[in-house]
Amino acid sequence: MTEHRTPLGRVRGLGPSRSGTEDFWHSRVTAVGLIPLTVAFVLLVISLLGRNHAAAQQILGTPLVAIVMLLFIGMSIYHMWIGMQEIVVDYIHDEFWKLVVLMTNTFFCIATGLACVFAIFKLAFGV
Repeated sequence: MTEHRTPLGRVRGLGPSRSGTEDFWHSRVTAVGLIPLTVAFVLLVISLLGRNHAAAQQILGTPLVAIVMLLFIGMSIYHMWIGMQEIVVDYIHDEFWKLVVLMTNTFFCIATGLACVFAIFKLAFGV
């Protein structure tokens, strides 16, 4: 079997891409963590069906629900960022466009996450 790692990479325990194993594990850990959080999110959405705005705001503004939703948002955004990054690295070969798309992915994930967190804070604190 041929070794594709550099001597320095073997010493540091890194593969040819230098961060593939770390991204792989982060993706798997967030996927496992998202299982109960997604179930909680779906149950919450089902419980909100047919309720008026004030009732939905009251439920979403409770601390436990807000914390669960913030965990769901944070983990989902991070999982999405890792997944899209892997797709871009695998399928875009031109270095300029790869950089542009990776930067766009990062900015999109940050903007989406901030918008979601702002919405939860607005509901939780009534600001």
